[in-house]
Amino acid sequence: QVQAVESGGGLVQPGGSLKLSCAASISGFSLYSMGWFHQGPGKQRELVATIGSSGFRNYADSVKGRFTISRDNAKRMVYLQMNSLKPEDTGVYFCNAVDLRRGSPYFDSWGQGTQVTVSS
Repeated sequence: QVQAVESGGGLVQPGGSLKLSCAASISGFSLYSMGWFHQGPGKQRELVATIGSSGFRNYADSVKGRFTISRDNAKRMVYLQMNSLKPEDTGVYFCNAVDLRRGSPYFDSWGQGTQVTVSS
């Protein structure tokens, strides 16, 4: 199971930036692909960014060119730099290990997430 602690969310105006952080307590962290999930108000959780164990990155079309995922294996940390934020980016963001073949979370357990609100 994963114990993830997400942080860095907040209220930001459209066009602004935020950097999210995730401390993931996973044994063998460096071997896992990691991802950030976004759950908009009243919507299902969706995968928006992944980073493989080799560092290969992939993004949902909705965030491509605006968000950047990164990781620090020594610290077991995953980051999401969010630029040019839009109101539709509003929601709770979670991190988890990812099964890249299925595009689904690897573990059933989730952290509390971090709330991002984009509004003027």
